[in-house]
Amino acid sequence: MLISILITNYNKSKYLNKCITSCLNQNYKNFEIVILDNFSTDGSQLLLNRFAKKCILVKKKRVSEYSAVNQINLIKEGIRYCKGKVICLLDSDDYFFKSKLKVIKNFFFNNDKLSIIFDVPIIKKNNYYYKKKIKYFYNKNTWPTIINTSCISIKKVLLQKLIKNNFLDNYPLLEVDFRINAICRILNVEYKIIDENLTVYNVDASEIISKLSKYTRAWWKKRLQAHSFMIDKLKQRGKCYNSFLDHNITRLVNFCITFFGKKSL
Repeated sequence: MLISILITNYNKSKYLNKCITSCLNQNYKNFEIVILDNFSTDGSQLLLNRFAKKCILVKKKRVSEYSAVNQINLIKEGIRYCKGKVICLLDSDDYFFKSKLKVIKNFFFNNDKLSIIFDVPIIKKNNYYYKKKIKYFYNKNTWPTIINTSCISIKKVLLQKLIKNNFLDNYPLLEVDFRINAICRILNVEYKIIDENLTVYNVDASEIISKLSKYTRAWWKKRLQAHSFMIDKLKQRGKCYNSFLDHNITRLVNFCITFFGKKSL
C-alpha cells in the first residue's frame, strides 16, 4: 500500500528539517512525500531544496488573509500530486515517530472499510511533552474533541469527496482538522482513534491559533462559525444540532461584541 505524506508549510523553516527527516526515517518504506509551500519568506525554500530529490515540492501563492483558508488551499492542490491510497496530513512544525506509517498501514490493511484514522498526539510545549486528552464518549450531533491535523490519516477517495462536496469551503476561520473531525462523525464514515504515540504536535507560540486566547473577540467569532458549520452540515442530512445552549450563548456574546463595538466608534 502506497502512503502519501502531505506536508503544508509557511514560514516554518526552523522545524522543517525535523519534520521531513522524521518522514524519511519511517520503518515502512512504501511512501512518498509531497510538500506544498505557500511561498515562504523565512528561507524555507533553501532547506526544501536539500530534499528536492526525495520529495515532490510544489509552491503555491497564498489566497487569503486567513491561515486556515491558505492551508486548505494547499491541501486541495497537494492531493493532485498524491498517488497513495492513504494520505497522512502533516503540518511542517510537527513530526512523526518512525513507526507511524507502519501502524497506519496495518490498520487500513486489516480493515478495508476503514476510511480515516486519528492517532492521539504527544503535545510539545516549551520543551515539555504530554499526551492530549480525548473524550471518547460524545453525542454524534455535537462537535467532538478535535484531534490535530498531523494526526489525521485519510483515504484519498474520502478527502476527494470532502473537497468535491465543498466541506472544506466557507467558514474561513475553521481549520481543516475541525472540519474533518466533525464531518467524519456527521457522515458516519468508518473511522478509528488509536491510542499510540505516532505524532508530536508542536505548539508554536508564533502561530495565529496559539495567540487566539479563550474568550477574546476572535475566539468567540471563530466559535460562532464552528456552530454555523455544524448546523449547516447536519441540516443537509436532515439532522438537528444538539448544542442549543452553547450556540445561543455564543450568538449572544457575538451580538454584544458587535453592538457595543459600534457604539464605541
